Amino acid sequence: MHARAWLLLVCAPIRGPGAAESRFPDSKQRCYDADVTTRPETEVHRDTGDPAPVEREVPSDTPTGPDLEKVIARQVRALRKASGLSVGDMAAKVGISKAMLSKIENSQTSCSLSTLARLAAGLDVPVTSLFRGADTARDAVYVEAGHGAVIVGRGTRVGHHYELLGALRGQHKRLEPVLVTLTDASETFPLFQHAGTELLYMLEGVMVYGHGEAEYTLRPGDSLLLDGEGLHGPNDLVRLPIRFLAVTAYPDHHEE
Repeated sequence: MHARAWLLLVCAPIRGPGAAESRFPDSKQRCYDADVTTRPETEVHRDTGDPAPVEREVPSDTPTGPDLEKVIARQVRALRKASGLSVGDMAAKVGISKAMLSKIENSQTSCSLSTLARLAAGLDVPVTSLFRGADTARDAVYVEAGHGAVIVGRGTRVGHHYELLGALRGQHKRLEPVLVTLTDASETFPLFQHAGTELLYMLEGVMVYGHGEAEYTLRPGDSLLLDGEGLHGPNDLVRLPIRFLAVTAYPDHHEE
């Protein structure tokens, strides 16, 4: 039991002089607040008619978000049909009545956590799949051509131009797309090393790109996927200008 004190409304029958104690519903009663924490003997148990506590479906008028029931209904119906199951087959597999499943698919009731877990298990999907579409507000970043954020680094001093094409921050949002343009030949090229995975996609020109002890000749349309922990960078600029996309996926909780 929590430490906080719960207030319980306790009613006692009004008893006048010479009056007998009344147990009937029409008896007038006087009500007062009692602190259950300091008076544990005043507990009241309500008879629900059930032989044991049973987890029931939440009434549809319970505040659970404006469209949550509709989202779950749409997902359950779509996933059930994709599995080739009828309403009756799905209800039997999950262990609920056909009428209850029909109510869920028509957003006429809200599901308890145990029912959601059984639905997900019956559909062989994560529970989170049943809520897909509930979060309508999602971030997006639009960048017009030539208007990416310029990244200033070691390579900018030797004709290397880095343009960040947008970024979303937060958990699972560690993708960094950069448009790299190399315009000047140089005998000294910067090397890079970082956590995560990097994808290079060649757009223009020809270059020899190194990763660890290996070298790769990249032409337009070529791609190179590499582990960022290995030293990497251009070794030879064969034909200028050179443009390529460098998309880095950092691990979660990455510290720059």
